[in-house]
Amino acid sequence: MRRLFTALAVSVLSVLTASAAGAQRSRQYHVQSPDGATQLTVDAGERVSYSVTHRGRTLIGPSPISVSLVGGRELGRGDRVRGETSRQVRDSVRPVAPTKSTVVPDRFNELRLQFGDHALELRAYDDGVSYRWVLSLPDSVTIRSEEATFAIAGSADAIVGLDSTFMTHYEPVYNHVKLDTLKNGRRALLPALIALDGGPKIAITESQLEDYPGCYLVAGESGGPAATCLFPQAALEEKATSDRDVRVTKRADYLARTVGRRTLPWRVIMIADEDRQLLVNQMVYNLAAPSRLSDVSWIKPGKVSWDWFNNLNLVGVPFHAGVNNDTYKYFIDFAAKNGLPYIILDEGWYKLGDLLAQAPGIDVSALVEYGKAKNVSVILWTTWSTLENQMIPALDQFAKWGVKGIKVDFMQRDDQRVVNYYYHVAREAAARHLLVDYHGAHKPAGLNRTWPNVLTFEGVHGEENNKWTNNVTPEHNTTLPFTRMLAGPMDYTPGGMLNAQHHEFAPIFNRPMVQGTRAHQLAMYVVYESPLQMLSDSPSLYEREPEAMEFLRAVPTTWDDTRALDGKVGEYILEARRKGVQWFVGAMGNSTARTLTLDLSFLGSGNWTLDAWVDGINADRNAMDFRRETKRVHAGDRVELQLAPGGGYVGILRRAD
Repeated sequence: MRRLFTALAVSVLSVLTASAAGAQRSRQYHVQSPDGATQLTVDAGERVSYSVTHRGRTLIGPSPISVSLVGGRELGRGDRVRGETSRQVRDSVRPVAPTKSTVVPDRFNELRLQFGDHALELRAYDDGVSYRWVLSLPDSVTIRSEEATFAIAGSADAIVGLDSTFMTHYEPVYNHVKLDTLKNGRRALLPALIALDGGPKIAITESQLEDYPGCYLVAGESGGPAATCLFPQAALEEKATSDRDVRVTKRADYLARTVGRRTLPWRVIMIADEDRQLLVNQMVYNLAAPSRLSDVSWIKPGKVSWDWFNNLNLVGVPFHAGVNNDTYKYFIDFAAKNGLPYIILDEGWYKLGDLLAQAPGIDVSALVEYGKAKNVSVILWTTWSTLENQMIPALDQFAKWGVKGIKVDFMQRDDQRVVNYYYHVAREAAARHLLVDYHGAHKPAGLNRTWPNVLTFEGVHGEENNKWTNNVTPEHNTTLPFTRMLAGPMDYTPGGMLNAQHHEFAPIFNRPMVQGTRAHQLAMYVVYESPLQMLSDSPSLYEREPEAMEFLRAVPTTWDDTRALDGKVGEYILEARRKGVQWFVGAMGNSTARTLTLDLSFLGSGNWTLDAWVDGINADRNAMDFRRETKRVHAGDRVELQLAPGGGYVGILRRAD
């Protein structure tokens, strides 16, 4: 990684004396994005507030921000600015597991206002703004509350997942709501996407969430800001109602007890003039703390054959399929045949409540050895509370067996204690060279940069919900890239081979189907970002689909470059991603049939071969209908893509000369 920054100005500001009573006169400070289109303004007087303008339009009006400490002190009220520091950063970051590009530009202008023993840092990027508080307080501190407000200017609709408790898997369907309806216990999960009337879209989320609770968005008080952060208070007492559900029975009157010298999480506001610009926004990653690992050579992204969605349904095998070594050896054989580096042993491999007691018929050590000979590794599922109770002996045992990763499930909270749990697991797993996949998880907030062995997170209403509900619709699927995926990697677990149009879909737990066409499902492997990407269906079904497997074998899980070609939230998306010298194209549509135009101007000169998997002529009647086609193309060609209802398209572009 290279770093280049220039300190623009460091000046100690004189304080303007106001009245004889000593009231502080307000003064404004500004920082602009590198392209000059966006300005973040801070008004520092009796109260600290910020506002945001973009291309001359106010997006967020004056919005007060502060931090209240136990003992009565409130940072951000009546504080005198003692110093101002500005700098430009023109940097880049190389992710260990790149979801959009191997080189992530990190270009911003920064303003730091020093208030004595605390400061306010503000950054303006070309695609958004952010701020955070920096504390330099003695020893430890108890934070009672944080005021983080967003006075959205003008009429606006929000596209959000809703929740009414602080016990959530972060697996919402998305609703179009007015911000003022987020009250009386109704709150929005982050990221929250807000469409300004006649203007750009903004997305509110957070980054570098550590030792601190997560933010939920609610309506501000009457006459106040349009939206504000609500945080779960610290847990004082808990009750485990099962091996996975640990509920808070008593909360404190504060958010966090923490060290006095630290930064608080970044409050992030992404800005997009066009919907497709959201698809390449990497602010959450850029704002996260750098990697804490010196050796990352052992971290290997890849595809996974997953057992739970398909309920271990195998056919034509000479053994009884289920949670046993014969079944998992079959999964290993399938993975080896198709170049998949991992399989997961999900729920059932251990006696619930005890990670050191394997279930009858399971021998993890033997499976690891069987897989090692075929270059296939094992990842083990666990509930979070059992892992917490047996952390060291369990992880030591996994490492001794030769397991390569863990899938940790059912956290369902993001108060300070559970946020810290994520970091604890990541650190202990890394010490044993174990990858981590978080399920039952809150949205990502930069942890995958700080601990790059954390490859992916669920926190999404994904494929598994087809087993019991009918709301995983093509509209939902084409909303996710513009909402949940803004926060980071997304373990949606795609790959369903029993494809159905909405009118013929039915949730079936043991043999689940999925809504949308076969090409729609394949396109998820290009559109949805997850360095640890699942093949969720049964090996028996994949083996009947050689043309689909041709694509699934070829598609990578990390990317060198991404081009957001077209898209509209909840309607359609068209992207191209490069891996090495090949380009992969993915398109997904909602329940309306449509034609998209693939402009190949991003290609280099010369002849190219386009191998494509497209909706069949009868995909509107039978969603499993698709066809395979090949054509010669050149840079600048325009290819018409015909998407059926719930349709999709995938293509691989290879040089032909």
